Amino acid sequence: MQYFDKGSRGLIYINPEREYIIKIGKENKILNEAKWLKKLNSYNIGPKLIKTDKDYIIIEYINGKKILDYFQEAGKEQILVIIRDILLQCRILDKLKINKLEMHHPLKHIIINSKNKPILIDFERCHFTKRTKNITQFCQFLTSNKVRKIFLEKGLIFNKYEIIKRIKIYKNKQNESNFLKLLSMLCQ
Repeated sequence: MQYFDKGSRGLIYINPEREYIIKIGKENKILNEAKWLKKLNSYNIGPKLIKTDKDYIIIEYINGKKILDYFQEAGKEQILVIIRDILLQCRILDKLKINKLEMHHPLKHIIINSKNKPILIDFERCHFTKRTKNITQFCQFLTSNKVRKIFLEKGLIFNKYEIIKRIKIYKNKQNESNFLKLLSMLCQ
């Protein structure tokens, strides 16, 4: 195993073939991430959980680009496909009443793999809640000045105020109808 990275809650090692990583950290964070990956893998969300122990987890290594890097390099249509896929994953999380957190600033938490599939990573802070925020936080990210600047360069123009209005409607009533209206507004 080779040292790969230092996370905010532990160390990460990678095998030489770059197939999987081992996260070593505090027992409660490791067990929490393993619990959520076990559950979410059945919905095709997150890297595949390979093995878990109280001190570490072994998960699939996701090779790809961080979301902002991808947005800077991709074309308009590719970006819309990625946004749609992420919103659909966030909708599943919202329906399951799972808050991932960090979706308002997911620079290191969404990797676009070589098949142009966005993979959400880092689930150690996940928790159940009655009021989920995955979609609303991700929409905050999409309407941030940094992302909007990239989108403008690509010819992607969203009406920030209309999106915020639609987000508030979804936040107050997280049903399928409100989600689909938001989705169509962002991915037309």
